[in-house]
Amino acid sequence: MIKVLIVDDSPLIRGILTEVIQQATDLEVVGSAEDPYQAREMIKSLNPDVITLDIEMPKMDGISFLRNLMRLRPMPVVMISTLTQQGSPITLEALEIGAVDFIAKPKVNVAEQLQHYAETVQEKVRTAATARLRPYRTSEAAAHKAQLPSGQAFERNSIIAIGASTGGTEAIKEVLVQMPKDAPPIVITQHIPPVFSTSFAMRMDKTCAMHVKEAEDGDILEFGKVYIAPGDKHLKVVSKGLNKVCVLDDGELVNRHKPAVDVLFDSLKPFAKYVSAVLLTGMGSDGARGMLGLLEAGAKTAAQDEQTCVVWGMPKAAVDMNAAQKVLPLQSVAAYLLKSTSR
Repeated sequence: MIKVLIVDDSPLIRGILTEVIQQATDLEVVGSAEDPYQAREMIKSLNPDVITLDIEMPKMDGISFLRNLMRLRPMPVVMISTLTQQGSPITLEALEIGAVDFIAKPKVNVAEQLQHYAETVQEKVRTAATARLRPYRTSEAAAHKAQLPSGQAFERNSIIAIGASTGGTEAIKEVLVQMPKDAPPIVITQHIPPVFSTSFAMRMDKTCAMHVKEAEDGDILEFGKVYIAPGDKHLKVVSKGLNKVCVLDDGELVNRHKPAVDVLFDSLKPFAKYVSAVLLTGMGSDGARGMLGLLEAGAKTAAQDEQTCVVWGMPKAAVDMNAAQKVLPLQSVAAYLLKSTSR
């Protein structure tokens, strides 16, 4: 049985989350706290396996509490945040500090909507319980890896493709900060809601030598640029004349996701011999089938190893299918991608 502690200043949200989580037979809400001070005492007395933590609370905000928690008693935390322009950068900061995942709380009809997402909430809590926690970083400097040397001769049609889910925002950052500013174009599908994808692209753009943007319909793939799928659209790449172009697709969910990694990988099959694809940390199996298709069509493929994943789900699925030619620790992924796209 997975023991859950809910930390939220809203009695309504505490009630709904308790109800939603208790619907699962393997999850038990052992307590709920209305502020971080109460939560601190409950953590000591109840020893929960997972905490759900609201970002905006009186007395002490969720981020400050999370920072203290990750430094003094690291444990799996799922953030509860509002799906807003203001909420998304703070949530991404929480993931940076060490939260495993987040649940985006709707702005209206909260009770009804959270019930609607009951399965997702349960799955995120369940996944968090088994997640591998990253070491707490006290300074941003520690997060910056040395950029790999530029000036390599890249195959001019090269495309790098990355798929990720739980734990992916930090894993992607680790790869991108090592990329030189003239690296081949990178297309990324990360399971993330709308608004959050915009904030994520902006954050990465400030951190990386490459120019990072949220993909738009018609974007031409260029060296030195990174294109991140928007939160509510599938990202595909198609040929248009001499160019490779981003296409956004508002189709059905694939593997219960939109954007889905399989959709991106499938679209790259026609030019697979120029593609280097990698699957990073994430729950489920999205991207594994698409990666196998890419490999069979001539692409170079890799998966992140179990030791460095927050959740070894998607990469494991690729490994189990023999879709990944290499299984690599996160810190080696950037070098592999650059080498595999060099002439």
